[in-house]
Amino acid sequence: MEAEAAKYIGAGLAMFALLGVGIGLGNLFSGLYQAAARNPAALNSYKTFVFIGFALTEAAGLFALVIAFLILFA
Repeated sequence: MEAEAAKYIGAGLAMFALLGVGIGLGNLFSGLYQAAARNPAALNSYKTFVFIGFALTEAAGLFALVIAFLILFA
């Protein structure tokens, strides 16, 4: 196998982390919608935790993207 092909395969495998990020964000916001439907008065306290969870989950996706770029271009 050539080195160029191995780089593309490695970058593609690094992108599998985005699958987990997508599933995690879907679970996060579906939980927010369910909690808001059950208790709309407490929505503001839920939002804070959801945005923190969103930022941490999205950071994991950005780390995966950076790793893929490092594999491709470094």
